[in-house]
Amino acid sequence: MITSLFFLAILLVGVPIGICLCLAGVVFILNSGSTVLFQSFPLQMFAGVDSYGLIAIPLFILIGEIMNSGGITRRLVDLAMAFIGSVKGGLAYVNILANMMVSSIIGSATAQVAIMSQVMVPEMEKQGYDKTFAAGLTVYGGMLGPIIPPSVMFVVYSVLAQVAVSDMLIAGIIPGILLTLLFFLVIACMGFFYDYPRSEYRTLRQRARTALSASPTLLIPIVIVGSILGGFANPTEAAAVGAVAAALVGRYVTKEFHFGHLPRILLRSAMYSAIVLFLVAAAAVFSWLLIYGKVPQAVAAWIQTVAHDPVTFLLLTNVILLVIGTVIDGIPGLIMTVPILLPIATEVYGIDPRHFGVVAVINLVLGLMSPPVGLSFFVASAVTGAKPGKMFIVTLPFFIISCVALVVLSLFPSLSLGLIK
Repeated sequence: MITSLFFLAILLVGVPIGICLCLAGVVFILNSGSTVLFQSFPLQMFAGVDSYGLIAIPLFILIGEIMNSGGITRRLVDLAMAFIGSVKGGLAYVNILANMMVSSIIGSATAQVAIMSQVMVPEMEKQGYDKTFAAGLTVYGGMLGPIIPPSVMFVVYSVLAQVAVSDMLIAGIIPGILLTLLFFLVIACMGFFYDYPRSEYRTLRQRARTALSASPTLLIPIVIVGSILGGFANPTEAAAVGAVAAALVGRYVTKEFHFGHLPRILLRSAMYSAIVLFLVAAAAVFSWLLIYGKVPQAVAAWIQTVAHDPVTFLLLTNVILLVIGTVIDGIPGLIMTVPILLPIATEVYGIDPRHFGVVAVINLVLGLMSPPVGLSFFVASAVTGAKPGKMFIVTLPFFIISCVALVVLSLFPSLSLGLIK
């Protein structure tokens, strides 16, 4: 109890989550009287990051930085516009489709929202869309980032759950496509009530020329996802090749990336990677102490009095994780909940850990779009100037359909596991 109160107190005053986890561990050891545990503290932190699969995280982050610097994002948007054509509300569809393409490279919801808000919102506003709707739609498009591979959150979950990184990345493909199609459906339904403008008309020749000039940018996701699906490379190797592909495309195809940019790009990638990996190291200590304190067993005993079957457990988990996701970012949310909930899911209810991982990640990402915090809305607001509260209200149908998708994914594990060999 003392440890929990201390953890909540320092979290609420704004102490970074990684430091909160470490300090809470120190308080737990002091409170337990087993000070000999301090000898294992640094060893547990080192063991948490002593994983080959974690090398993929800085590489995926590096790919996103190179892609942004090389103008590849803008060309993927042009490619999406060539596919959609001049239909009513076409730029809204383009927003989601472009986010799906970009998510296959960036893999981070907040980073994707920041990048795509700069690209899509001014263009949609220029064509007559309400800025608040355009920004809110971009936020939900960014939800695809941690779901469609590559995904930093899936890599972190793989390490926490001790499952293959490639399995988790593949498990996100069908859910990501399902969410994209459901977002298309919402746009089509909203089009009956709102007079969305049509996209600028382009002839077939113009669209073909745009697609031809932008298509080399697809080499990056093809290299990453294709090599993993085809069994030619593991996620870490695929990420390394993807980084080289991004640099070559940015330098020799888009001609906007210069090797002189690399020091700045490497520094930004290293800083973000250090934050993520420190969180993983702190999580190792947190998980170790939870097991030592028999917290999972106590939570399991309580949950079994409420949930009597796997479906009920998953629906209850959806509610718990969604609430946690509204106030805590995705990776820290995983770090705090997976060590407690995963053993219950697998050992008590027999749920596949990969299926549970997909449900958990989508829940926590959806929390980024939910009050009272809604971090992704604040990111979009900082870039576009739109009000976060208004964004949530205007795009409420997307939140509802995302919750429906979560229930469907909870009921049908094959949607997550169908592509895994």
